[in-house]
Amino acid sequence: MIFLVDTNILLRLIQQHEPMYADARKAAITLLRRRDQVTIIAQNLIEFWAVATRPLTSNGLALSITDTAAHLKTFQKTFNLLPDTPDVFFEWERLVALHAVSGRQSHDARIVAAMIVHRVSHLLTFNDDDFKRYSEITVVRPQDVN
Repeated sequence: MIFLVDTNILLRLIQQHEPMYADARKAAITLLRRRDQVTIIAQNLIEFWAVATRPLTSNGLALSITDTAAHLKTFQKTFNLLPDTPDVFFEWERLVALHAVSGRQSHDARIVAAMIVHRVSHLLTFNDDDFKRYSEITVVRPQDVN
C-alpha cells in the first residue's frame, strides 16, 4: 500500500513526552518494516516548520531553526517526498469546489489533492474526522496500524 504521513504524525514523532508519540512511532515503523510506500509532501514539511518554530505561547514547539532543519532532513531521508506539480493545484481547486471547503480545511483538501494526483491510497493521521468527506482516500489512525 501507499501511505501519506500527515503533519500531525511528523510532529508527534519528535515529541517523546507526548502521549501520542508511541502510536505515531509504532505506526511509522510498522509501515516501513512492511515495506509499504510511506510518503510526505512539501506541505507536510512547511506545516511542520511552522509549528516547530512557533513559540510555546502560540501553541508551537519553540524549536530552533537548526533543530527544525535537522528534523526536515530526517523526514526526507525516511519518507519519500512527492513532488509538487500544477496538477495538485487543479485537483485541489476541484475538491474545494466539489466539497464546499472553506477556511483551514483548505489545507486538508490540498493533502487529498496531492494524494489523488500521486495515486496515494491511504492517509496516516490522528485527525481522521478532518478527512471523512473524501471518499477517494482511506484514512488510517496510527492506533489501527498492525
